[in-house]
Amino acid sequence: MFTSLQRFATLGAVFLSSTADAFVVPSAARAITSPRLGSTAVAEEAGVDSNVSTGDLRNIAVIAHVDHGKTTLVDALLRQTNVFRDTQQADEAGERVMDNEDQERERGITILAKNLAVMRDGVKINIMDTPGHADFGGEVERVLNMCDGVLLVVDSVEGPKPQTRFVLDKALKRGMKVLVVVNKIDRPAARPDYVVDKVFDLMMELGASDEQIDFTTVFASGLQGTSGLDPDNLEEDMKPLFDAVKEHIDAPKVESTASENLQCLVSNIDYDQFKGKMGIARVTNGSVKNGQAVALAHPDKPKKTGRLTSLYVFDNLGKKEVEEASAGEIIMFSGLDDVEIGDTLVTNVGDVVADPLPPIAVEQPTVRMTIGVNKSPLAGREGKFLTSRMIRDRLFKELDRNVALQVEETDSADKYAVSGRGQLHLTVLIETMRREGFELEVGPPVVIYKLNEETGKEEEPYEMVEVRVPEEYSGSVIDLFNTRNGELQDMGIDDGDGSMSVVKYLIPTRGMLGLRSEMLTATRGTAIIDSVFDSYREKAADMQSRDKGSLLAFEDGTITSFGLENAQDRGKLFVKPGDETYKNMIVGIHQRPGDLAVNVCKTKQLTNMRSATKGITVGITAPIEMSLDASIEYLAADEILEVTPSVFRMAKNPDMAQKRKGKK
Repeated sequence: MFTSLQRFATLGAVFLSSTADAFVVPSAARAITSPRLGSTAVAEEAGVDSNVSTGDLRNIAVIAHVDHGKTTLVDALLRQTNVFRDTQQADEAGERVMDNEDQERERGITILAKNLAVMRDGVKINIMDTPGHADFGGEVERVLNMCDGVLLVVDSVEGPKPQTRFVLDKALKRGMKVLVVVNKIDRPAARPDYVVDKVFDLMMELGASDEQIDFTTVFASGLQGTSGLDPDNLEEDMKPLFDAVKEHIDAPKVESTASENLQCLVSNIDYDQFKGKMGIARVTNGSVKNGQAVALAHPDKPKKTGRLTSLYVFDNLGKKEVEEASAGEIIMFSGLDDVEIGDTLVTNVGDVVADPLPPIAVEQPTVRMTIGVNKSPLAGREGKFLTSRMIRDRLFKELDRNVALQVEETDSADKYAVSGRGQLHLTVLIETMRREGFELEVGPPVVIYKLNEETGKEEEPYEMVEVRVPEEYSGSVIDLFNTRNGELQDMGIDDGDGSMSVVKYLIPTRGMLGLRSEMLTATRGTAIIDSVFDSYREKAADMQSRDKGSLLAFEDGTITSFGLENAQDRGKLFVKPGDETYKNMIVGIHQRPGDLAVNVCKTKQLTNMRSATKGITVGITAPIEMSLDASIEYLAADEILEVTPSVFRMAKNPDMAQKRKGKK
């Protein structure tokens, strides 16, 4: 680990090397490089306005690991830029203003990237709030196309985490400057020097450039709304952070402001019930006017033409309509109903049309699930959207704004293969559809294999997992990883808290399916699990996904207390008296391997015989509440999940009934 002294020594060497290189290249031969255009042009030969800069504009993305206070920090920025008219309006907005989706507030994470803009001392700052979870990396990759720099928010105690590495790597590869914000500096256990050194180490590992390594650090407390350049001397507001953004994040630089050179890469899609489908893009070159004739260009698709009917820029938490927007600005436009993410908005005048920009490149999915029509005996009682056509239309509509998602037809007319970055990525979609009124039949998650053309061997995705757990449970964590073909990478004691052990494993993604719930059970809910996709590697050996079988309903009917009294001795139950069930529906976890059918609908025989124990009844244990995530983690290969607006039911897959006999 680099010490502070080593860090400054390294920076000195970097500065000397970069200074020496500066004298090698004559200034007349320097070229203008635009990573978004993917090309290099010499200014004198290009005949355009070189390096046109909009000094009163900044475009930044806020990136961080989950729960490092990113959204709370954005809240503080909003409250100190007069976004809210008065204290009452600010109180009504509540906390985590940007996490306005129901699932985001319930899960405590950011799922969708969002745009906002604030004014500070005459400078407009376009801020993009991004997800911190690697499963939503597609949102980060889209947003970074619209930015010139990033705010890397890091917890003052935990320091950089696996998913910090993921999002930071994306920004560094785009050549962006990084402004480091050490957040939660008010925590009693804060260790700012340690965190800054860790960030420096991480940038060195990721191959940051000389300019990127010489980053500026601001210390802040998003909860208290304070910041400063010295952790022991914070100012009472976020002014130091705003000043650092204006000073250290570059203003947008463009190659031309001529209207005929218009280039806007569409990075997001929104929908308005009055305006219809709307595109969100950054004006990379040229300028755009409301009502002008434009075209949507894509390297692999035919050109689509049309005319803008509305043109907006972002203003505080909303947007405002404008007549014109110039290069560097982030716009929202309507009038082109067939706009898609990855299209380039260009001027459509005569034969002079700018070339399309390279479309957004995102990481490929690693996990697949089947989603189809609910065909259980209890189907159709709650949902509004039940048919295959409705489900198909909804899934393909999701592709308009979820670039990391893939939907494919299957051999069955009522099932679709949906692929995403991870299990969480897919369960968020399923939960959204459930709340919209869909009934679905969901299959267990499976990893996506691919063939290595060089070696001819099949490969599978691997994840790097870091677990922080009390020392007494570290043995249980290691046992769980070892049974799932995990490879130990590092193990030690957390520097911040000597009572916590840190375990790092490289494990196949299929080994992670269902592991979280088992680990939380084994550690009594004390484990903190962070994982991020690592790479594709040679397929590992087969592994046991679950060591216990399921309790299956013996027949159709209504569950009774008498039936549960007998069944609860066989394992843990998911159901309660009065619930409806059907044959082969999963009603609990068997205490032994293998499935067992139990008659939970059994009724007490009515006789006129009395006994000494007639009035004695057995108490019924409360059922286990299974959420959507827990249900999907529980599923074995031959099981399915029935999703309705109010109920989750698991059952054996009728299409695989012949495989139930024998091994799982």
